[in-house]
Amino acid sequence: MILNLITCNIRFSNPADGVHAWEHRRDFLVSTLLKHDPDIICTQEGRYDQLKELESNLENYILLDDHRSWIKERMYPSIFLKKNVFEVLKSEDLWLSETPDVAGSFSFESAFPRLMTWTKLQPINSTKNLFVVDTHLDHVKSETRLGQVKVLSQEIKRTWKHDSELIIMGDFNDSPESAVRKQLVDSFPDLVDTWKKFNHIEETSHHAFKGEMQNGARIDWIMIQDKVQIISSVMDKSVNNGIYPTDHFPIICKIRL
Repeated sequence: MILNLITCNIRFSNPADGVHAWEHRRDFLVSTLLKHDPDIICTQEGRYDQLKELESNLENYILLDDHRSWIKERMYPSIFLKKNVFEVLKSEDLWLSETPDVAGSFSFESAFPRLMTWTKLQPINSTKNLFVVDTHLDHVKSETRLGQVKVLSQEIKRTWKHDSELIIMGDFNDSPESAVRKQLVDSFPDLVDTWKKFNHIEETSHHAFKGEMQNGARIDWIMIQDKVQIISSVMDKSVNNGIYPTDHFPIICKIRL
């Protein structure tokens, strides 16, 4: 069974973005995502209204939020699933704080609350289960991100029962050479960075609506257990008449179960 995965920071709806404000790029974002025929889309940074609007435009997808009590001012990593591909066995939000079960909580001097969302999935045409994690770490302090990724690792270990293939996607706001990455791989030594798997040249994934940038880092990652066959990993740099679908380049990975 082949599955297409996407991680994409969709940029919160900010009228100050001018020509790149949400209403000007929403349809282009939808078409950019759909052209890859994704089975799982992990987004970061959207709020309730924006994510519900995105769901209504992704007509063949569901936003996995039955487990969620929305706090409208918060931005959520969110998982969209192609319809009729998976049975959802369980899903949950956990906050990257010293009290992960307390909605809206934050620690480690985070600029605002951050969280992870996870789901256990049974692909309809496979005997394999998937444990998919989507997250978004603090954008200010490396020490904050390190504290958050420690909570992320702790909560994955608590909830993941090793009977599923582990997939971690998101915006880590840090480079693959950072202490955040080291903490994650130390916790789960069999994780593979799908980008590095193909010896791709490192590129900047957050471009602030400016396109390719020389100075920066690939802060958007897809990490998968090495027992899963990774077929391809690409970065989508689509632009339409100077308009970008979002301020990050989406990362797309194809796997075989």
